[in-house]
Amino acid sequence: MAASISYILIPLSKTHQASFPPSLIPTPPPSYITQIQKSTTKLIVRNNKNNSSSSAISTADVWREIHGENDWAGLLEPMDPTLRRELIRYGEMAQACYDAFDFYRFSEYRESCLFPRRDFFDSLDMCHHGYIVTRYLYTTGSSFFKKWSNQAKWAGYVAVSDDATSHRLGRRDITVAWHGTSAYLKWVPYLVPVSSHSIPCPDQKVKVESGLLELYTNKDQTCRYCKYSAREQVLSELKRLMERYYDEELSITVTGHSLGSALAVLSAYDIAEMGLNGKRNNNVIPISVMSFSSRRVVNTRFKERLEMLGVKVLRVVNVHDMEVRPPRVMKLVDDLLWSYSHVGVELALDQKNSPFLKPDVDPASAHNLEVLLHLIDGLVSLNNYLYTLSSCMS
Repeated sequence: MAASISYILIPLSKTHQASFPPSLIPTPPPSYITQIQKSTTKLIVRNNKNNSSSSAISTADVWREIHGENDWAGLLEPMDPTLRRELIRYGEMAQACYDAFDFYRFSEYRESCLFPRRDFFDSLDMCHHGYIVTRYLYTTGSSFFKKWSNQAKWAGYVAVSDDATSHRLGRRDITVAWHGTSAYLKWVPYLVPVSSHSIPCPDQKVKVESGLLELYTNKDQTCRYCKYSAREQVLSELKRLMERYYDEELSITVTGHSLGSALAVLSAYDIAEMGLNGKRNNNVIPISVMSFSSRRVVNTRFKERLEMLGVKVLRVVNVHDMEVRPPRVMKLVDDLLWSYSHVGVELALDQKNSPFLKPDVDPASAHNLEVLLHLIDGLVSLNNYLYTLSSCMS
């Protein structure tokens, strides 16, 4: 579960609190969220410019560059405003997997989604994102007795941009958002070939962590929600959506935090390896991964294969996050075939650069997704963060 960041933030003075305009005062969460996460209140005030649909440069004109066509060259230093806005949007879609997850210990619907699919974004006050959830995703491996299912866990969703958002973005965007680290996971720390679990790959040396691969491919024929594996669920839904919007320009974006980012990389690879992003009007549908706090779960051959397939990965990390930093022995064998490897382009952020975060907070906060979104929102360049009250109010 993603921890609340309310204990990480330095409180503003009453004078500063009173100076916020009504539009920037955080809205209290719904009562049922309050019962489950009593201490959780979104205190991050994000710049309205980042969420505005209007900008000096239209997203529709530069979306391929923002989507990683050139590996984000020239967009990270200094941080491109359009890229910042898109990163925050996809990060919030990943955060929604935490906010909508039923963590309540005594709930009969524990590990399910709190909201119906059709009301997902409305229930989270995220209707301004302009996406429609088309399918929920589930994995096996639950260890709790629950009324709704003893085997399944809600793992995320597939969403597609509506007509107005597609016009603003310059294409119809299909997004897959994966839920992050859960309370229980059979994590088996060794690499196995992806082809060992029915994922076609011509190279037997392309490997991924076995626990992750099992989570992605396992299914239970007796379970209503896990009759099909998470892999089968996401691939079939993407195929359906691409057939529905066949005549439109499309993009596929996969996002997630922590375990969700590992699933995002694996599923993006699978989509490309299966050829679901095949040519439409002489153009291949671009696949991009917006990864947050991802640790190493694949080997170097997997990384090379992913790059060959044209999948673009932007990996956002906190430099103080111990979960994404490899042990020293792993660094020594980084170039060996069987060693674990990171993938994609890294955007490393430092939480100590924000005056709004306590410098002596619990180290676990460095793995918090909302902390990353706060850092992205204030990032001008890697050596210059802008966290002034006036910028938040502009």
